[in-house]
Amino acid sequence: MIKKMFLAIIALGVFATSCSDDDDNGTTNSNLTLELSGLEELGSDYVYEGWIIVNGAPVSTGTFSSVTFPQTFSVNSAQLEEATTFVLSIEPANDPDPAPADTKMLVGDFSGNTANVNSDIVGDFSNASGKFFLRSPTDEVDPGNPNNMNDEYGVWFGTPGTPPTPNFVLPTLSEGWAYEGWVVGETGPITTGRFTDFDGRDDFNMFSGDEFKMGPPIPGEDFFLNAPAGETFPLDVRGRTVVISVEPVPDNSPAPFSMKPLLGKAGQETAPATHNFDQNLGTLPWGKVTR
Repeated sequence: MIKKMFLAIIALGVFATSCSDDDDNGTTNSNLTLELSGLEELGSDYVYEGWIIVNGAPVSTGTFSSVTFPQTFSVNSAQLEEATTFVLSIEPANDPDPAPADTKMLVGDFSGNTANVNSDIVGDFSNASGKFFLRSPTDEVDPGNPNNMNDEYGVWFGTPGTPPTPNFVLPTLSEGWAYEGWVVGETGPITTGRFTDFDGRDDFNMFSGDEFKMGPPIPGEDFFLNAPAGETFPLDVRGRTVVISVEPVPDNSPAPFSMKPLLGKAGQETAPATHNFDQNLGTLPWGKVTR
């Protein structure tokens, strides 16, 4: 019995020494819990990564690919206590750069032990609005006669005129993000191209009546050539849903990203009539971070 008691005392001493060493080395960690909404899975090439801002510098809290919450991460206690802000970014799955990418998606300052995060770091969409019109300028044979009687096969973002003018009320996006237009076809969304400027052409014209012919100096697209699988061109845009999304750059998905601040439905009238976008802010991500 005495031998057993002696061994127990030794064991307790080793345990106490071990705990003391951990404290001395400053390796104690605490939990950081994320409860986020509006995120989508990124595929195998990209992950989400959390960051805390400590003395003005970013410190990673870990990466994740699942969008099921809550999720909890073990973070250095001292750094977590000193953190002023939480940031969520999109990062390459194999990332040699230890710094956050430009594709920062959520941000929020800590108040006590909680940070309420939102997408304002991408842009403030609270006043988002815009209009679009139906016209097919890349199919015009005679530039002097713009009425080619098939304007239902194109959609352009702005106000008709000579030339058309932009009318978006949208923020200039932060680095790492771009807008993209979409028309919902028979099998899913069809891109009209990406853009960052409202008074210039987007980066896509592969569906146009003449893919080498420039459309008006605003974003948009006609739908005559190179129909995606399952679609039939020319595509009648009347009655179809039209969407403006916010996309990460780079983007490895051909589908719209989860952030779609504007959504509209095309009416039956072609230009000079316009059709309104409505706000669709429920698609913007948000959430709470607790330490």
